[in-house]
Amino acid sequence: MDFSFNSAASGFVLGLSLILAIGAQNAFVLKQGLRREHVFWICLCCAVSDAVLILLGVGGFALLIQNIPALESIARYGGALFLGLYALLSLKSAWIGESHLEASNKGSQPLTQAILVTLAFTWLNPHVYLDTVVLLGSVSAQYQPHQSSFALGAVLASFCFFFSLGYGARLLKPWFEKPKAWQVLDIGIALVMISIALSLVWPA
Repeated sequence: MDFSFNSAASGFVLGLSLILAIGAQNAFVLKQGLRREHVFWICLCCAVSDAVLILLGVGGFALLIQNIPALESIARYGGALFLGLYALLSLKSAWIGESHLEASNKGSQPLTQAILVTLAFTWLNPHVYLDTVVLLGSVSAQYQPHQSSFALGAVLASFCFFFSLGYGARLLKPWFEKPKAWQVLDIGIALVMISIALSLVWPA
């Protein structure tokens, strides 16, 4: 591979800017980081999923989505349904105050279930496809013949972001030792997910 630092840096900056915004996936990683539940595997799952989508986009998979409009509708409504259901669960958690920070792993979410939820947040979110497959895939064409370097930079940005978010969340632990803070977080997560779901069903 003919490596280009400038192309890799451009991919890193663009990739990071696309995932910095607060979204359903990021909110879930933050919450798991605060609870210290399966942080490594959840961060790895998010980063690897992003890497796969970025490589597909740079490899030309964006053309497939553009040529099959039905894929966009399936992803949009499926993602809206999933986000809506999870928002209801977050509101229920806030209402009864069931979220809290524990020193032990007693009562924690099983690893398999946590990974499945993480995969759902990633692969059922149409915005992920628009950002990684379509946008990054399209922009990478400007960096020929160094598209591989551009993709490498974008992939590195995803790994840096998710692991920083997951493990950096514990710095907020003192604040989240208060049950009220968890209720606020659950409500915030629910509002974010509802807003994203509505934007998918009724795009501007």
